[in-house]
Amino acid sequence: MKAFVVDKYEKKGALRLANVPEPELQGNDVLVQIHAAGVNLLDSEIRDGEFKLILPYRPPFILGHDIAGTVVGADPKVKRFKVGDEIYARPRDHRVGTFAEFIAIDEADVALKPKNLNMAEAASIPLVGLTAWQALVEVGKVMRGQKVFIQTGSGGVGTFAIQLAKYLGATVATTTSAKNIELVKSLGADVVIDYKTQDFEKLLSGYDLVLNSQDPETLEKSLRVLKPGGRLISISGPPDPAFAKALGLNLFLTLILPLLSRGVRKKAKRLGVGYSFLFMRAEGQQLGQITSLIEAGVIRPVVDKVFPFVKTGDALAYVETGRAKGKVVIEVR
Repeated sequence: MKAFVVDKYEKKGALRLANVPEPELQGNDVLVQIHAAGVNLLDSEIRDGEFKLILPYRPPFILGHDIAGTVVGADPKVKRFKVGDEIYARPRDHRVGTFAEFIAIDEADVALKPKNLNMAEAASIPLVGLTAWQALVEVGKVMRGQKVFIQTGSGGVGTFAIQLAKYLGATVATTTSAKNIELVKSLGADVVIDYKTQDFEKLLSGYDLVLNSQDPETLEKSLRVLKPGGRLISISGPPDPAFAKALGLNLFLTLILPLLSRGVRKKAKRLGVGYSFLFMRAEGQQLGQITSLIEAGVIRPVVDKVFPFVKTGDALAYVETGRAKGKVVIEVR
């Protein structure tokens, strides 16, 4: 089969289109013919080696973390899916590789594709949808009447998280550029801040939860818009002790990684607020709940551009510009 592979870790490294063996099924796997794959900044970061201490992929490896496609084979132990099912998924870490024609995925990571989405739309959902779900529902436990600040509302996670937070009954504030204000309002944002001309720290206060996806300076400012007892959940780091422990890392990394967040955790404690780092995980059951919301019309995908498979490198370069509204997708089949 054809796939885009990374031959070695390097900054702004190149992808190579190569012929590779079709994946072999392990216990509980389904074999999926890939129709479309979402493109994420995480793909660039892994290609460049930014996560190789905790995700040590051995080059050459195939990139890609979002998939929509059709089941074409299954291990005899698989019970939830059958050949012909249209599915979508975020394959678990160490088994990614959706920039390809086929992939083998553990059935626990898979959900049936929303019936009202085409393959490209469905491929845009899993990673950002699960990130938002785990931040707002699982960790943040957002409730009706709370106030939630979601940074970069026009991005992949932001466009999904705004809609999910509104469904949960929250008042939602977000940042974006002037050209995307109408987009984020259409998704449900109540308070929209033009990050180029306005300072969110001066405009927001008393928030229950912040979903942080920006740099350390923005993170520190975000702590100060929370009310006492509020919580900041960061998907851009730095990692906290709970993350290091959950990942089962070696003793050295378990001791070193939490030091990266010691400063922000101290500042959060002084302000009487909480800090958590979230590195999303594959979870088919949660994705199934997301499917229900999409089919009910509660959440809609936001897809900026769709690239052909042969232009996967161009799609990744476009994501790296930071200008995408919602998600970027490649059509494989």
